[in-house]
Amino acid sequence: MTEKYLAQKNILLGVTGSIAAYKAADLASKLTQAGALVDVILTPAATKFVSPLTFQSVTGRPAFTEEALWGAQAHVLHVGLGHEADLFAIAPATANTVAKLAHGIADNLLVLAALSFGPGTANRPLLIAPAMDAGMLDHPATVENLETLRQRGAVIIGPEVGHLASGLEALGRMTEPNVLLGHIRYLLTRQGPLQGCRVVVTAGGTQEAIDPVRVLTNRSSGKQGYALAQAALDAGAQVTLISTPVSLAAPQGVELIQVTSAAEMESDVLIACMQADVLLMAAAVADFKPARSASQKIKKASSVPVLELEPTADILSALSKQRLHSKNPKVVVGFAAETQDLLANAEAKLKSKHLDLIVANDVSSRSSGFSVDSNQVTLLYPDGRSIPLPLMTKSEVAEKVIAEVAKILKA
Repeated sequence: MTEKYLAQKNILLGVTGSIAAYKAADLASKLTQAGALVDVILTPAATKFVSPLTFQSVTGRPAFTEEALWGAQAHVLHVGLGHEADLFAIAPATANTVAKLAHGIADNLLVLAALSFGPGTANRPLLIAPAMDAGMLDHPATVENLETLRQRGAVIIGPEVGHLASGLEALGRMTEPNVLLGHIRYLLTRQGPLQGCRVVVTAGGTQEAIDPVRVLTNRSSGKQGYALAQAALDAGAQVTLISTPVSLAAPQGVELIQVTSAAEMESDVLIACMQADVLLMAAAVADFKPARSASQKIKKASSVPVLELEPTADILSALSKQRLHSKNPKVVVGFAAETQDLLANAEAKLKSKHLDLIVANDVSSRSSGFSVDSNQVTLLYPDGRSIPLPLMTKSEVAEKVIAEVAKILKA
C-alpha cells in the first residue's frame, strides 16, 4: 500500500562515498516501485562504489554527477533539483558530507542541491541516514554536526549497530532501505486528515500466565491492529501502538508500548487515553485468566490439573468510566470477533461499552479474521446504521475505519 502515499512524489536521493552506497541503489529501486519519481545525485567518491548507470537503470531517470555541473543546465541544475523535491534523502551520509552540510561548504553538486533545498521542514523533509566507521560517529565534531543539522530541521535516521567495513561490530551501519522507506512514508503523510490527532491502537492477543512456561491466549496475529496503526499514521496522526508480542514490525513513526496480559494492557490504555483523541481497540483481549498462576512449571502427571478461571480486566468498561471525567478519547472504536450471531453480539457490545463505532467480523471464515491478510467486516453505529464491507485486505479495512473516524471527529 506504500504506492498510494509515494506515487508521483519527487524524491531527491543523495549518495555519498560509503560502502553502504549499494544500499542506496536498493532504496532508489524501492521508491521507484512505490511510484515515486526519484532523481539521484552522486558525489565523486560515491561513483567509486556504485555506477550512475545502476541508479538510472532502477529509476528510469538520469543520475547526476559532478560532470553535470559543466553542462548546459549547470547554473540552474542544483536549484531545480532542490526546489522540485518533496523530500531530500541523503543515504548514506558520510562524516565528510555531514560536516559540509552543517557548515555550508558547497563544493559539490549534492551539497549545492541540499543548500537550495533548505534545512528541512514538515512540508519538505530533509532525511539524513549516516554511515561511518567506529569512532567517527562518536567524534565530537560529528556529534556536533549532526546535532546542528537536527536543530535546523533535518531528520536523522540511524545509524545502526552491525558489521562495518573495518570488520568491527559497532554503531555506524546505515539503516536498511526498507526501514528508510517506512520513515519516508511517515514524513510525507504528516498533512493528512488526522493531522494533530493523537490515536491509540491496541493489537494482538493478550497472554494470561498459567505457569512460567504456559499461557492462555488466542489466535490473534495483530495484523488488523498494526494495519490500523499504519493507516492512522498515513492520515497524519500521532500514534501510540499498545501491542502484545507478535511477529510483526511496528510501522515507522509509532510509539510502541509492549504488554503481555489484559491487566498490563488496561493500565497502559487508560494512561495513554487521558490525552488521546481516538482509541482503536483492535486487540483480542482474553476474557478469562487463571485464578492462580503457578510459580513453577506444572509437570505432566497422571492426573490432569484443573484450572480455575476468573474474568480479566474489562478495558472498555473501565475506559467508559474514565471518559466521564476526562472526556477523552473523543472517539472510541471497538472490535467484535464472533463465530455466531455476529451482528447481534456486536450491537450488544456497541451499546454496553458506549462505543462510537464497532467493527464486527466473523472469525470462523477462512478468508477473514485471525492470521490471514484479508477481512470482511460490518461497521455498526449507535444510531442504528450498518455498513457491510466486501472482502478486502486488512490494510484496506483499516483505511475505511480511519476514514469513518475522521468523519466522526468532524461531526
